Amino acid sequence: MASSKTVRKLQVASPVPADIDIANSVEPLHISEIAQELNLKPNHYDLYGKYKAKVLLSVLDELEGSADGYYVVVGEITRTPLGEGEITQYPLGEGKSTTTVGLCQALGAFLDKKVVTCLRQPLQGPTFGIRGGAAGGGYSQVIPMDEFNLHLTGDIHAITAANNLLAAAIDTRIFHEASQSDKALFNRLCPPNKEGERSFSNIMFRRLRKLGISKTKPEDLTPEEINRFARLDIDPASITWRRVMDVNDRFLRKITIGQGPEEKGMVRETGFDISVASEIMAVLALTTSLADTRERVGKMVIGNSKAGDPITADDLGVGGALTVLMKDAINPTLMQTLEGTPVLVHAGPFANIAHGNSSIVADKIALKLVGPGGIVVTEAGFGADIGAEKFMNIKCRYSVRALKMHGGGPQVVAGKPLDHAYLNENVALVEAGCVNLARHIANTKAYGVNVVVAVNMFATDSEAELNAVRIAAMAAGAFDAVVCSHHAHGGKGAVDLGIAVQRACENVTQPLKFLYPSDVSIKEKIDTIARSYGASGVEYSEEAEKQIKMYTRQGFSGLPFCMAKTQHSFSHNAPTGFILPIRDVRASIGAGFIYPLVGTISTMLGLPTRPCFYAIDGDTATGRVLGLS
Repeated sequence: MASSKTVRKLQVASPVPADIDIANSVEPLHISEIAQELNLKPNHYDLYGKYKAKVLLSVLDELEGSADGYYVVVGEITRTPLGEGEITQYPLGEGKSTTTVGLCQALGAFLDKKVVTCLRQPLQGPTFGIRGGAAGGGYSQVIPMDEFNLHLTGDIHAITAANNLLAAAIDTRIFHEASQSDKALFNRLCPPNKEGERSFSNIMFRRLRKLGISKTKPEDLTPEEINRFARLDIDPASITWRRVMDVNDRFLRKITIGQGPEEKGMVRETGFDISVASEIMAVLALTTSLADTRERVGKMVIGNSKAGDPITADDLGVGGALTVLMKDAINPTLMQTLEGTPVLVHAGPFANIAHGNSSIVADKIALKLVGPGGIVVTEAGFGADIGAEKFMNIKCRYSVRALKMHGGGPQVVAGKPLDHAYLNENVALVEAGCVNLARHIANTKAYGVNVVVAVNMFATDSEAELNAVRIAAMAAGAFDAVVCSHHAHGGKGAVDLGIAVQRACENVTQPLKFLYPSDVSIKEKIDTIARSYGASGVEYSEEAEKQIKMYTRQGFSGLPFCMAKTQHSFSHNAPTGFILPIRDVRASIGAGFIYPLVGTISTMLGLPTRPCFYAIDGDTATGRVLGLS
């Protein structure tokens, strides 16, 4: 919110210093000041130190009848190595996080608009690995930058703990079922109390209802009902649930478990994913309340029985415990930008196999807090073909240098100097790359929304190149196209963008459209999304065909779809006119989507030869973090 109490005018330097140096040069306001400007009362949030607070969901109950503000999502064109931070000796700033923050600083600090930024929490693994942090860049950042990029308020740690508790429950249940009779298993699941009486725990009634058993006393079950209730009979080959950790460790991608002597030779091949790839993270991002979280985590499917029936977390009796581990993580974290505008940080689902957007609850809270005429700006992970498509079809259902690369410019390799083509004027190369931009504009306009193109300006960009992008964007149907310098100048460098976005919000002429209806078949949904990429058709592997039949039989075909594919092109490997290969189809039933796999997607990242942690250290005198990028 714009106010003399909170808005801070930046003193910018040229050349732009390192991100961490900029972040450390600004003393954040006490988070209670940011909360006060949003009309949040002390009972609406819990303090986490001086600069962070957890906003409680009870705020939504109090503001239920109030009107919402405008809703803006920031996407991007197809990613380049520079946009992913792989070449750390060059300033980044072409990514959507920097644009999102810069736009909000312009709206709040210069245009006197009520504004809230809604961002995902970064992965800790890549922060120490190849990408560095994700707090924005230059003079458009979230602060404290080190806290934003590291533990924050522990949400990812809570997800890690919950995910691995479920993993342990799966293997433990298989182990005990393999060595016990139905009677012994049932007696241990429902042990007698001191008076010798047996009872079902509350969570067990969920499984009883699923089985169609209405009895309420253990002693009333028949032997056949005891067998159905107590024996999940999990098929180890069908298990999709893997352990997670928030560290890039390629050697955990494939492991074997159960090699101890007490496990009696029950060896199983499995592996680790990065924590944000957990379905529990996707649940956090898509949930609407604690009660909804409880239902979603209970419905998470971890595999099938040998009879082909889906096995859920509630079948394992662990849904309630998972919810308890997530009870604080469900609350968004309030932070601030360099210029004192408010930020809500919440969730960080993997953008390839999940929907890659920050949480619904954070956006809902923000929309109520800014009110009519105010603006909430959020971002969608990876290119618009991935993040924006999933934002529209999943979440809403419940730069010049990059363009040169898309125009066929020389390959960019991590750690090597940029080719001269990216440092000198080449209008033809920019114009060729605008084909990628035009496709993203057309796809996004299909949802019935106005598209504003932010052209992130670098010192090496010429006026002719910038004009070429603007002309191409407007020809492709953009509402406006604006040159920005928010990386170098903060909100001041995005004022024109802020004005264009405000105009776009005020000139919406049609309701949001979805790409596909919910009630069509699985293959119809996949085909529709594939054709939006430019594909001429879809090819299914034998395994994909098998999974489609199974999910249709199990009643999951009505869910939205989350295509798991590379972020480096619209397709798996071609620009247009290709056949999209679907090698497998998997499901996140608790989160509420099915995800087809296009090509190979790694869910556990690896460390490069020289990880980012080489540069990270702490000043032992001041306690400040050094070297984050």
